Amino acid sequence: MNDPLPPLQPAWRRYPALYAALWRNSVTREMQFKANFLLWIVVEALWFALQLGFMSVVYGHTESIAGWNRWQVILLVGCSHLIQQVFTAFFLTNISDLSEHIRTGRLDFMLLLPVNTRFLISFRKVDLGAFVNAASALAVVIWALRHLGHTPGALEVVAFLGLCVAGLIIHYSLMFLLSSAAFWIVRAQGVVWGYYNLFNIARIPESAVPQGLFRRVFTLVLPMLLVSNVPAQTLLGTLRSPWHPLLLLGLSVVCFAVSEWVWRQSLRRYSSASA
Repeated sequence: MNDPLPPLQPAWRRYPALYAALWRNSVTREMQFKANFLLWIVVEALWFALQLGFMSVVYGHTESIAGWNRWQVILLVGCSHLIQQVFTAFFLTNISDLSEHIRTGRLDFMLLLPVNTRFLISFRKVDLGAFVNAASALAVVIWALRHLGHTPGALEVVAFLGLCVAGLIIHYSLMFLLSSAAFWIVRAQGVVWGYYNLFNIARIPESAVPQGLFRRVFTLVLPMLLVSNVPAQTLLGTLRSPWHPLLLLGLSVVCFAVSEWVWRQSLRRYSSASA
């Protein structure tokens, strides 16, 4: 008598093992180029130190900017760098590679694999050095809190982490959406890296930006002013409006939904590199 067939496993159970394999591949790849790995950690650390040094120069001439003192702004810069480095660790290289997948035909093979193609594109590589830089950013946030004499409560910490995740989703969704332009213009790295440079806006205190078109665009269309400001204000306990966290969470859902819709429309247009 034949043994009964094993029960079919839900498709989602394949993904943890697949992601673990992608992590192992990333570690192997990074360790093959140790000098490059260490160099980029140093470069990012110097860039972060330069930003903090610039803030020290600015606050050497004033006590407050739009209601933000020196250590509050240092905390804001730390929050911005933390979100940026976590994004870099998980997504930056993967999303910027999408245009090359399309141009070289690698996307054809990805579409044939029995996994979600967007998952594979988004999580294919991990930048391990960015985790080191994210840890240094978190250390700066804690350092700033100590100088401010403020100890956030458990609820504030949980809200801070949740809002950082929402900001991360916004960055991921918008950059993935822009990278999908490669289905039309083939090489979209310029568009992707142009968006990445806009991350610097997240380090500006929202209240320091005058009312007008710039503030509306970078609050509602490309919500850079919310991504770091809202988590930082939550951690500091200085939120001026309870609507800002809800707006950030809502925009994260909207941005992801729009990026998914554009991705699906792009795939319908795609006719493979060999066509």
